[in-house]
Amino acid sequence: MRPLAVLLALQVLLAGIFVALVATDNVPFLDDDSTASSGAVTAKVDRFDSRGAWRLLREQLELGPRPAGSQSSRRLAAQLKRLLPNGRYQGVPGGLRNVVGGVKGRSRRYLVVGAHYDTKEVAGFVGANDAASGTAVVTQLARQFARASKRPRHTLVFVLFDGEESPGPDNAPNFEQAGLRGSKVAARRWPKADAMVLLDFVGDRRLSTPRELNSDRRLWARLRASARRVGVGRHFPDETTGQVVDDHVPFIRRGVPSIDLIDFDFPCFHRTCDDLSAVSERSLDATGEAVRELLASL
Repeated sequence: MRPLAVLLALQVLLAGIFVALVATDNVPFLDDDSTASSGAVTAKVDRFDSRGAWRLLREQLELGPRPAGSQSSRRLAAQLKRLLPNGRYQGVPGGLRNVVGGVKGRSRRYLVVGAHYDTKEVAGFVGANDAASGTAVVTQLARQFARASKRPRHTLVFVLFDGEESPGPDNAPNFEQAGLRGSKVAARRWPKADAMVLLDFVGDRRLSTPRELNSDRRLWARLRASARRVGVGRHFPDETTGQVVDDHVPFIRRGVPSIDLIDFDFPCFHRTCDDLSAVSERSLDATGEAVRELLASL
């Protein structure tokens, strides 16, 4: 009887360990994506309209390349202005324009949520992940908060930046000076935001978003906690990558706690393979659910 008792005790112990791993979203050797076509986890909640975000991502790609100032970019801007609640343009030097929307909160304090909608000037580059994914999620978040029965605690300012990319097909060595054109304007307009949340590469089919070094530690910790609450914590590992100069930097320069959701370990960065095959609706959903929870908790 002793071997049987030992076996039963071992089974109880293993069961307890498994329950603890599940509770902390740390089950090893398992892919949470049953379709095996994407590494994205299915969220425990369903409060973000990923189908709507996915549709908008596809519509952006149908416009083809959308470099700042191009006809296709201006067509997209007009569409985004119609979609965003209280949508309007904000002028940017060089004939560019941010698209701005807002949802009034219960207090005068405000948060800025942003993404850029222009693409790099690379022939044939449609930027499914690098531009379209963040734009789609931010736009859908704005529309859902506007339709919610209860107003958010803080006013939410949604800004879709024009001219994030530096002009020309090459990456400028002075990118911070040559690029970030729309976010520089926006940071001057909203310098007293309680926080700034930037969504950039958020649709990667194998989504993994560690904290980039410029991102505020406290705000990032709150994002990770929000992601765990909605069941997508796996996509926001407790890791830090190098600094990324992105549209959150002008806000950081003005003292605004800011974070950048960017899966920069993306093999199709500024390459034509950044197309529909590089992204997934489930990755948009994981990001959307996590950010929605974060904004509601701040």
